[in-house]
Amino acid sequence: MDNPFSHEEFTRHLNSTFEVRLDQNGAVPMELTEVSELKLYPKQEHFAIEFRGPLDKFLGQGTRTFIHNEMGQFEIFLVPVRQDEQGFYYEAIFNRVRK
Repeated sequence: MDNPFSHEEFTRHLNSTFEVRLDQNGAVPMELTEVSELKLYPKQEHFAIEFRGPLDKFLGQGTRTFIHNEMGQFEIFLVPVRQDEQGFYYEAIFNRVRK
């Protein structure tokens, strides 16, 4: 996998479950619920992803370690964006310089 944080890679795993580490002994499941449209500019690309986590565990803003059976282990900075009866939602935004 050339770029694990590509729009294409996250889109492939839309609606799949990721394990998010809380500490050395705990983790929570989070579902990738949304991948925004990829916006391309002459020198930049931009997209956002959204995860849904459980109602019983609010994570807050910060860098989290994710584990996925196909994407492996990686870290993403998450920001809480909303809550509904299904859980808490967190967003990560990717901005990248284009070659």
